[in-house]
Amino acid sequence: MSDQPELLFIDGEWREANDGRRFEVEDPADGSVLARVADASEVDAADALDAAVAAQAGWARTAPRERGELLRAAYELIVERTDDLAMTMSLEMGKPLAEAAGEVAYGAEFFRWFAEEAVRIHGRFMSAPDGKSRLLTAKRPVGPCLFVTPWNFPLAMGSRKIGPAIAAGCTMVVKPAEQTPLTMLKLAALLDEVGVPQGVVNVVPTSDASGVVGSLMADDRLRKVSFTGSTEVGKILVRQSADHLQRVSMELGGNAPFVVFEDADVDAAVEGAMVAKMRNMGEACTAANRFLVHADVADRFAGALAERMGAMTVGRGQDDGVQVGPLIDADAVESVSQLVTDAVHDGARVVTGGTAPDGPGHFYPPTVLLDVPSGSQINEVEVFGPVAPITTFTSEDEAIAAANATPYGLVAYAWTRDLARTMRLQESLEAGMIGINTGLVSNPAAPFGGVKESGFGREGGFEGIEEYLDTTYVALPPG
Repeated sequence: MSDQPELLFIDGEWREANDGRRFEVEDPADGSVLARVADASEVDAADALDAAVAAQAGWARTAPRERGELLRAAYELIVERTDDLAMTMSLEMGKPLAEAAGEVAYGAEFFRWFAEEAVRIHGRFMSAPDGKSRLLTAKRPVGPCLFVTPWNFPLAMGSRKIGPAIAAGCTMVVKPAEQTPLTMLKLAALLDEVGVPQGVVNVVPTSDASGVVGSLMADDRLRKVSFTGSTEVGKILVRQSADHLQRVSMELGGNAPFVVFEDADVDAAVEGAMVAKMRNMGEACTAANRFLVHADVADRFAGALAERMGAMTVGRGQDDGVQVGPLIDADAVESVSQLVTDAVHDGARVVTGGTAPDGPGHFYPPTVLLDVPSGSQINEVEVFGPVAPITTFTSEDEAIAAANATPYGLVAYAWTRDLARTMRLQESLEAGMIGINTGLVSNPAAPFGGVKESGFGREGGFEGIEEYLDTTYVALPPG
């Protein structure tokens, strides 16, 4: 990692925490300390919000083209520094370098997309239906925002919030995950380098997430909160937002079904499953979580998937040839191990994997389970690890009912060659995103988000910038 910032970034300056505290960032592959980062307090958070509030009016008046060109410059610099950003991400989060480079490319695209959207913020003008007045609407930035980002995608989960906020003319305070603040600090340095004005982007890593976030949300000057993380925490933040009626976007947990029908191209479904399950070692809210496979093709699908997953190389993300890095921490390994143990106790069969290796590092092998009972705990919760539990079905209605039998609704995957069935699925699956014959739905040009307890609001696409804009209506006389 070259030139790694380890301080808070507030009002365009790098500074120590108010009380001088720091916290350690560890490498999940071996537990070694990568950096000791300034640990923001509530006082530091208030300073960051002060800076965002002070910069808001001037930033909102900045020409849309200027905001867009800053985002474009940031996009180009991110691409130029892919190797360095990927190495930082791989070290602090664990993912293999090739996958980290893929996240850099994906995260950068949000800046390119919203660079183009900055100049397409529209209002309207029309005559009232009775002809007695004119109606004018205009969009204006929401105002100072708080972004709380997760550890699993340290760059992209930040860029898909920062990009539209900058494009819309909003200032912000970013609170990255305690486990992975280093990538976000490098992104802040990069935005400063391309000329984003001081106070527009402020970054406050902290080991006291609830205290810092709670203190910011208690301030009525904060007008928008965007959170990516667990449903449990998201519910807390929604309740807190009520005090000042802050606008909120919640990208929360998932329990994605991956449905393989009897007419599916099984080989293609296995390829799609490798993408949907093994991206980020399964540590993704979009990861395929429950494999619902028609009984006629279940053995074939399970065998082929187990062969592919069992052949994957597990190891330190920076080593050549490694395809599966460590999980984020020891608690993650324990959680995945317990879910597999419970599923086997319920009657599931281990086809490959199933046992965590001895340390060092927080590793778990790619695992395929067959004959998982539908009521097993592993089908009820987000696994967040490289485990594919397979449950069989015999009819389309049964598959749809099983897919929807969850409080979550982020993404669903389905494999079929029947066009009529495809249309029925897009109408009946309870998910904000649906992948038909593909294991990858994430795209900066598409609206990312869920329904039910997977949250609300959309990131990316034409819809993404609307999260950062208020609508003003002006009534005018007919003239």
